[in-house]
Amino acid sequence: MEKSGSQKSKSPSQLIDARIKELGDWRGETLSRLRSLVKQADPEVVEEWKWRGVPVWYDNGMICTGETYKEVVKMTFAKGAALKDPSGLFNSSLDGNTRRAIDFREGEKIDEKALKTLVRAAVTLNKSTAKS
Repeated sequence: MEKSGSQKSKSPSQLIDARIKELGDWRGETLSRLRSLVKQADPEVVEEWKWRGVPVWYDNGMICTGETYKEVVKMTFAKGAALKDPSGLFNSSLDGNTRRAIDFREGEKIDEKALKTLVRAAVTLNKSTAKS
């Protein structure tokens, strides 16, 4: 990744694009696909670049993050514990009172319909609890 000085002139979306390209492997492809699904589920989504390199998606509050690790791409839903997950997507951070996460491993198929439903549910929850 480029030095932080040059990052300041780039938009969050440009920084996310650069991160995907920098990864150059299944993690970049997975992050790109997850990003696309979030945007399809919520065309009003706002992208941010936080915590020294984590894509974060917002709509009336944080929806989720897209973190990349050596073995997984992790989507952490800020209010995941409050969301219904009938498809059983959440498979990580299950013990907390607030967050829930989905770890995607190399070669795993993404249940796109269920993921978009979960993103929409997170947006609906954010809107229902947003302060006027």
